[in-house]
Amino acid sequence: MEVPVEIGGHAPAFVMVAETAADVAAREALLDRAMGPKRRKKSSEKLRRGRRPSEGLAFVARDASGGVAGTVRLWDVRLGEGGAAALLLGPLAVDPSLKNAGIGSALMRHAIAEAARLGHAAILLVGDAPYYARFGFSAGKTGSLAMPGPYERHRLLALELVEGALDGVHGTLKAAGRKLKAQQLISAA
Repeated sequence: MEVPVEIGGHAPAFVMVAETAADVAAREALLDRAMGPKRRKKSSEKLRRGRRPSEGLAFVARDASGGVAGTVRLWDVRLGEGGAAALLLGPLAVDPSLKNAGIGSALMRHAIAEAARLGHAAILLVGDAPYYARFGFSAGKTGSLAMPGPYERHRLLALELVEGALDGVHGTLKAAGRKLKAQQLISAA
């Protein structure tokens, strides 16, 4: 499904669509430009490595020429050993030449709406609280949760899609969901 996004009341400047296999190289190049080489060493990456995004929750924003202008993906995780299911959002990235055009916000709203529509209960992420607060994320219910590996505790944020979904959760986030096939692992390296 294509979601057109207007900026400043003009014709759609970009569209949000489900990511396809043909988007992988452009997405990876965009992530390298936007986040730099250290992106692969982050704690969130440990939860994504060897996994596929949650079914139906990987999106790209295409510009008028069809190029990948932004990306967001959500991943299945467990909240502690044998804990409740949740989603981990990330990375969210926009081509640096298009910053402040509303692409990141549109991708976030779309991803949250789709996660809710698909019946997920909560989304977590590691990011800047001032940016993500506008979408309802906060550190209010993440105090008993931890990421695998180093991270800044105040940057672990959550959004409940179902009220009470994070009540009483504790432990370290664990990777869950679909694993990449051997051939996909080779091409992802």
